[in-house]
Amino acid sequence: MRGYFRRLVAAYVDRVGIGTGLRWKLSAAIALVGALVALALSLVVHNAARVSMLDNARDLADERIMIAQRNYELSGRLNFPNTKIDDAELPKELREKVEAGRRATYVADRGGAPDIWAAVPLKNGQVMSLHSGFTDRSSDILKDLDQALVIGSIAVVLGGSALGVLIGGHLSRRLRKAASAANRVAKGETDVRVREAIGGVVRDETDDLASAVDAMADALRQRLEAERRVTADIAHELRTPVTGLLTAAELLPPGRPTELVLDRAKAMRTLVEDVLEVARLDSASERAELQDILLGEFVARRVAAKDPDVTVRVVHESEVTTDPRRLERVLFNLLANAARHGRPPVEVSVEGRVIRVRDHGPGFPENLLADGPSRFRTGSADRAGRGHGLGLTIAAGQARVLGARLTFRNVRPAGAPDHAPAEGAVAVLWLPEHAPTNTGSYPILPQ
Repeated sequence: MRGYFRRLVAAYVDRVGIGTGLRWKLSAAIALVGALVALALSLVVHNAARVSMLDNARDLADERIMIAQRNYELSGRLNFPNTKIDDAELPKELREKVEAGRRATYVADRGGAPDIWAAVPLKNGQVMSLHSGFTDRSSDILKDLDQALVIGSIAVVLGGSALGVLIGGHLSRRLRKAASAANRVAKGETDVRVREAIGGVVRDETDDLASAVDAMADALRQRLEAERRVTADIAHELRTPVTGLLTAAELLPPGRPTELVLDRAKAMRTLVEDVLEVARLDSASERAELQDILLGEFVARRVAAKDPDVTVRVVHESEVTTDPRRLERVLFNLLANAARHGRPPVEVSVEGRVIRVRDHGPGFPENLLADGPSRFRTGSADRAGRGHGLGLTIAAGQARVLGARLTFRNVRPAGAPDHAPAEGAVAVLWLPEHAPTNTGSYPILPQ
């Protein structure tokens, strides 16, 4: 149950896609948007300023040509700077407007500073024109404006990047706290709430995510707890009639039919006891009764009493603090699995706090290696009818009570691909350096 819960929550957290570059991605996005906005505004401001300056220059040129026209008509002489009569360089567009009897201005942009033209028709049919350039002062103002816009754009991009780092960092921290809390929930810590773990005053989408995970975890926990209670109740109710059936079978007269009935009755009793044990382990109420033992000596004695044909090799002796009864249960279940599904010789090695059980059979099925032991699933089809899949499930559950880690792998020739036939299966029990306390937690070691 706990393994299924852990895989479901882990998959949900993975789907969220929390990555280490969230703050940088958000910062880059804000910086990119800021750069685009700053570029657009700079172009708009630059063009608006340039058009405004050109309009002012054209208005000034128009005033000057009017003054020059009056002076010429009064004195008959050109006494205004940059004015000409029938200038051959007069732009064609401006000449056409003046010949139509209108006073006009014109801006000629030839790739450098713009030329400002103004022209007016005279009474004698001639055309008076004034030619001036964009003033140095206007050019300087436009350059200063462009420089200010560039500096402002850089400041906006840098400020946006810093803001993105701050916002992204805050969001990333909250998501990491949520992921950490969800992983704790997946490991069986029922009192953990993701919403409380992330904290914060302002509610955002992260709070909605945390509340959804909490609701999902509560609903799934209630459902699994209900299923566990039903399983435990059924197994408990079956215990009495199965015991009675076994007692009645023992009273039958000797013979082959009696042996078959006794064998099936004993198998049913074992199954009921295993189901009850799985239900107790799923409830997370089991606690280890700790003792100090020499691990190599303990394993050698227990294995010799269980099956003298199994080879035990103690590479390195170590004293450990653990529950001998539960450790024996794990060890015997691993040996029973190797005997049932593997092939001899079965070998057990002890190295420090690590126990390895190896057989020379076809190896563990792929679904067990990927997902871990599952009840009532024995692996490949050729194992049908040869077990209920509870042995390794109980071993994994007892290992959790001990604070140990139980792993499974197949042995293949060096350099062989993954699809090559296995040459055996290895179950490895890693006992912890510090045993769990009687409350199921771990002691805080002095620094």
